[in-house]
Amino acid sequence: MFVLELSYTAPLDAVDAVLEDHVAWLDGLYERGVFLASGRKEPRDGGVILAVAGDRARIEEITAGDPFVRAGVCEYRVTEFVATKTAPALERYRETLR
Repeated sequence: MFVLELSYTAPLDAVDAVLEDHVAWLDGLYERGVFLASGRKEPRDGGVILAVAGDRARIEEITAGDPFVRAGVCEYRVTEFVATKTAPALERYRETLR
């Protein structure tokens, strides 16, 4: 599982100019089961996405396709973690330590 932290690198008007494309990109990844939750940070200087994928390389490939990244308005910080405890609704994503 991965925590993806977006940090805006451009003014909000530049971010907002790409927002519709970013939301469509998010929707596609929700449909594919990659993204579990997402939203803006407060204050609005970026966002956070909770994601699942086979490995970090796949997540980095996915984040590189974000319209925000392609437009140069944000950077990602990727944190991988082992979800050993979850809410019941996320039980299928639980992992055991090796």
